[in-house]
Amino acid sequence: MIRRPQFLALVAGLVAITSTGCKKQSAPAASGDVGMASEQAVKISDVQLGRRVGADKRVVDKADAFSPRDTIYASVATSGSAPSATVTAQWTYEDGQVVKEESRTIAPNGSETTEFHISKPSGWPKGKYKLNLSVGGSTESKDFEVK
Repeated sequence: MIRRPQFLALVAGLVAITSTGCKKQSAPAASGDVGMASEQAVKISDVQLGRRVGADKRVVDKADAFSPRDTIYASVATSGSAPSATVTAQWTYEDGQVVKEESRTIAPNGSETTEFHISKPSGWPKGKYKLNLSVGGSTESKDFEVK
């Protein structure tokens, strides 16, 4: 027969073991939140369109009107730092028809420039186009025209 003090000690020990085994681990959840917060800290700071880019991926011949056979470049400047962030570019034609969509994964540490481009050797149809960009929670768009 178990005496009352021994019984209470046994129950207290079981409670201690059970609560320790079920303890919620907060470190993994926190690290996931940090990664998301880091990507959201990366923002688009500038977008330039043009006919050429330099070695630094920046547009050197700025334009917002292009001829049908031009290659159209976009230089996307971002600011912020993250171990990994995805910059997405979606090029659309007049009624929202997607011309091209692509993404680049970057590991920014401060200012970063990412280059996107589209070309069509047979020539772009004349009309109005739009470039939609996003990274984390930051979005920008640029309108341009093919004449």
